[in-house]
Amino acid sequence: MQKKRINTITGDDNPLLGAHLSISKGFHNAIYSAHELGCNVLQIFTKSPNSWKERLVTDYEVNCFIRVKNETGIKTVYSHTSYLINLSGNTNRKRTISLEALKQEMLRASILEIPYVVHHPGFHTGIGEKEGIKFISEGINELFNEISCDKVRLLLETGAGQGTCIGHTFDSLAEIIDRVNERDQIGVCIDTCHIFAAGYDIRTEKTYNNTIEQFESIIGLDKLFLLHLNDSKNTLGSKVDRHDHIGKGGIGLKGFEFIMNDERFAGIPKIIETPKGKKGDKQDIINLDKLRSLILMNS
Repeated sequence: MQKKRINTITGDDNPLLGAHLSISKGFHNAIYSAHELGCNVLQIFTKSPNSWKERLVTDYEVNCFIRVKNETGIKTVYSHTSYLINLSGNTNRKRTISLEALKQEMLRASILEIPYVVHHPGFHTGIGEKEGIKFISEGINELFNEISCDKVRLLLETGAGQGTCIGHTFDSLAEIIDRVNERDQIGVCIDTCHIFAAGYDIRTEKTYNNTIEQFESIIGLDKLFLLHLNDSKNTLGSKVDRHDHIGKGGIGLKGFEFIMNDERFAGIPKIIETPKGKKGDKQDIINLDKLRSLILMNS
């Protein structure tokens, strides 16, 4: 059985667990919602993920957000970029507007004192993975050259491999990172649904350890700053990005038990993006409680 592990953010033995929550009632109310769910970390969109229209953050919103973070103790917040951003697009215009959108996301995060921005690397849309990786890394280098957000780290999220997806292999993520000049401003977010769909098995102790060892040798655990815990509606290697409830999909409970009891991940926040359905936040409670129940403790 595993011993209790003290996490490095809250200083107690509570697991670093959270959910992606809506900001429809205001940035600060997303934190209150997370607190009510028993979360100690949180992920949000700072604008609509399906629109190019930017959102200007007011001083009032910033002050409320920072005040409620201090009030609740939920100080580790992640933002997630728009789904439209694609630095490896097949036209100069697409890459230009994507870079501008990513800049604005990083600036909003900086203003809101959000230390991490999670980003899908993109799709090469026919120009080839090699060329796509080149454009992504060049875009990130331009981003860091043009804006000063040294307190915000960009996290590249593992992909599922659908279509012309870039970043569904650890090797491709490592190649992007290797081309980035400001290494201290970049990291990785592992999404369990995505890596499973991409062909990385975590269902048995042997395959789980093999997957994590591959990540460690190719990218390095020092580059891992977030885990998205989602089950998969599809099978291993399906290359289909469809999230499912914890233990209800192709991964099953055992894979999540390995993660929740892996001491290497005790200090790594874990956030669910599982379907909410008609139950909304109540469904989040079910999934979060399921993850907490998987933690093995000495009696």
